[in-house]
Amino acid sequence: MGCVNNIRLSFFPGYQWFLYSTDYDSFFLKKRMLKFHQMKHIFEILDKMRCLRKRSTVSFLGVLVIFLLFMNLYIEDSYVLEGDKQLIRETSTHQLNSERYVHTFKDLSNFSGAINVTYRYLAATPLQRKRYLTIGLSSVKRKKGNYLLETIKSIFEQSSYEELKEISVVVHLADFNSSWRDAMVQDITQKFAHHIIAGRLIVIHAPEEYYPILDGLKRNYNDPEDRVKFRSKQNVDYAFLLNFCANTSDYYVMLEDDVRCSKNFLTAIKKVIASLEGTYWVTLEFSKLGYIGKLYHSHDLPRLAHFLLMFYQEMPCDWLLTHFRGLLAQKNVIRFKPSLFQHMGYYSSYKGTENKLKDDDFEEESFDIPDNPPASLYTNMNVFENYEASKAYSSVDEYFWGKPPSTGDVFVIVFENPIIIKKIKVNTGTEDRQNDILHHGALDVGENVLPSKQRRQCSTYLRLGEFKNGNFEMSGVNQKIPFDIHCMRIYVTKTQKEWLIIRSISIWTS
Repeated sequence: MGCVNNIRLSFFPGYQWFLYSTDYDSFFLKKRMLKFHQMKHIFEILDKMRCLRKRSTVSFLGVLVIFLLFMNLYIEDSYVLEGDKQLIRETSTHQLNSERYVHTFKDLSNFSGAINVTYRYLAATPLQRKRYLTIGLSSVKRKKGNYLLETIKSIFEQSSYEELKEISVVVHLADFNSSWRDAMVQDITQKFAHHIIAGRLIVIHAPEEYYPILDGLKRNYNDPEDRVKFRSKQNVDYAFLLNFCANTSDYYVMLEDDVRCSKNFLTAIKKVIASLEGTYWVTLEFSKLGYIGKLYHSHDLPRLAHFLLMFYQEMPCDWLLTHFRGLLAQKNVIRFKPSLFQHMGYYSSYKGTENKLKDDDFEEESFDIPDNPPASLYTNMNVFENYEASKAYSSVDEYFWGKPPSTGDVFVIVFENPIIIKKIKVNTGTEDRQNDILHHGALDVGENVLPSKQRRQCSTYLRLGEFKNGNFEMSGVNQKIPFDIHCMRIYVTKTQKEWLIIRSISIWTS
């Protein structure tokens, strides 16, 4: 790593921006060498001047030369600073180059600390312990409609008693209108007093004095000034909310203030997180809309908060989140279906304009997410590009894709520990490739894993049944199989000319 160059940009009181860039190293080194030689040359001149007889003239000239030298250095430093500001502006365009800045961003140790904000607690009791999940909402006064109370109600009503013990809800009333805030606090405390007393609901406000400049900002994408101000302030609202929630739980999910929740959404989220154990991820998405249902590790919240502040005036928050994910080396979106959260507002918080967006993947009633216990997967089929076997076993919207399989080809799942299976469901093909199904195949379960240096496999298998129209589903497996299952195998019983997509493999355990 190169040296760190600290540049203070006074965006707002009490906060320092730091930019780390190895691109500066050679530039600054050359500048310093140039200044060194300038100083050396000046002192050589002054040394010669001491030989002159007119000492008063020498003194005057010496002072004048030194004054001009430092004026020159000051002008150059000012030029460098302006160049750095320009570089920051260039890096914050919509087409941020993730590969260029990934090391820069990840190594900013300054980003791991909290932002110095003194929050106002509008309704809260001390948090007794760290929870599993914090649900964050930021809300401002709307010209039409108000959905915040319905959103909070949905969060609590769609959670079981056991789930409520593991969540906390933090609401940031971010509007600068104190009358509106007071009215909202009164409504919230009247309707949800028992949740506030239990430490499950906290209402906060970040004072206006901590906000950066919101007027006269750059008009990226030809947005009108009021739109730029609205989305820029929204970025800061979210940044201060994230900053507050950094140590309240293990995970954090962001919602908007006009959202309806799926039944038992926390249990679904926990299953998904468990299924990804050992997998690197930055953001998990449980809705395809805006800043709804985006899940993070809490330890990433300080960096995300700093990131939103750094580029607060550049673009909307959901665009920035895409760059944040890429900067932390998660290249692809990891989104789950069905969605757990639905946008229910009719009027936008911006000018009260109509906003009828709906997530067509949302299911409000409880749905049965599979357990898919930890396992290793392999196949002897010819895999197409990067559509590897593991993608069929994930809850993510991905799949395995292989070239035409032959008789005897297999797709094998070897579980880390023997399991009792209640239900199995395997789907092949997709809507746009309906013929890429398993036309002739069977599903087997096995026991007695044999030790092997190359890969683990079972010594014996028992056939559960055949695929029908490319799909296999069976309930009550534990009542049909007399042993704990170590392996599961998809077996091709006849060669086919079509390619094969295994869209999903779902396993429910006892």
